[in-house]
Amino acid sequence: MARIKFTTDSASDIPAPLREELNIQVFPFPIAMEDRELADGFDFTPQEFYDMLLAAPKIPTHAQLNPYLFTEAFEAAYTAGYTDLIHTSINSKGSATCSNAFQARGDFYRDHPEAEGSFHIHIIDALNYTMGYGWAVVQGAKMAAGGAAPQEIVDYIQDWVDHVRVVFAPLDLRFAKKSGRVSAAAAFVGEALGLKPIMTFTDGESKILAKVRGERAVAVKLAEMCKNERRPGSPYLLIQGNNAEQSGKLLELCRQELGEEPALSFRIGGVIAINAGPNLIGVVYRA
Repeated sequence: MARIKFTTDSASDIPAPLREELNIQVFPFPIAMEDRELADGFDFTPQEFYDMLLAAPKIPTHAQLNPYLFTEAFEAAYTAGYTDLIHTSINSKGSATCSNAFQARGDFYRDHPEAEGSFHIHIIDALNYTMGYGWAVVQGAKMAAGGAAPQEIVDYIQDWVDHVRVVFAPLDLRFAKKSGRVSAAAAFVGEALGLKPIMTFTDGESKILAKVRGERAVAVKLAEMCKNERRPGSPYLLIQGNNAEQSGKLLELCRQELGEEPALSFRIGGVIAINAGPNLIGVVYRA
């Protein structure tokens, strides 16, 4: 009988209660803030991090997850008797973390050739961020609890990340422009005219889908896009930062336009906030 271990990284933004309930191992990205190193998603709540981020004299930095960390996790799961480990990774085009996981898998099988037929390490490149892949990991863990086979779960997660849309609007572009990692946001011009970008990631690359004038129009556009593009019957999730007013407006509009509650409303974690800013709203759905 299969025993499945689920792992991912903290940029997946899986809320702590869910990762604990479903026994999902989340590897925290290390965040350097002044003279401290913080574990993303473990040493602070999202709101605590937003407050620290806004008060910081310079933008914090975060490092990739190294191969050694993955090798240790693979060793531990193998020793514990798991038959499968399913790791879903942050976008490979934005971090070397994913390639480090692949490297560690190769190193593990080189050191443990006897494990190749009995311990299967599946690595999925999300080519995305936040609950664009975190949601798939959560659902995969629930499938496993219901007795689903490992390959069925891998296929589900891969299908989700292949079709998911993470559509968001950074309402304050200071952090995106400073970090430079969300290239389309960093290059955006139009703030002086009151324009706000509606963005997504396609094949791992950031892309501006639309420009709207003023904050009031942002939630309207996001709800409209979700209504028009979401696959019927599939769930939608709401992305929140520290803007309670706009998050509340987006929730009400989605309720009206879609006729149902979101499957989850969650706050972005430290890595996402550093690169997109804490003042953002968005939606996640399967197109």
